[in-house]
Amino acid sequence: MDLFGGADLSGEKPLNGVYYEKATDLFVSFSRGRRYKEWPAKGCTFDREWQERIKRERAI
Repeated sequence: MDLFGGADLSGEKPLNGVYYEKATDLFVSFSRGRRYKEWPAKGCTFDREWQERIKRERAI
């Protein structure tokens, strides 16, 4: 029972953190399920190892 309308009763957890979006070739950060910031994968200044790991493990 959700008395105040703030609880997520659907059972799915919202996205949090940085993900790689295949369709747009962007790194996208999410906070509480909302899109927060985007970085293009090409020309990205993040560490190359980190980029490859995110592309493998957190692709959406």
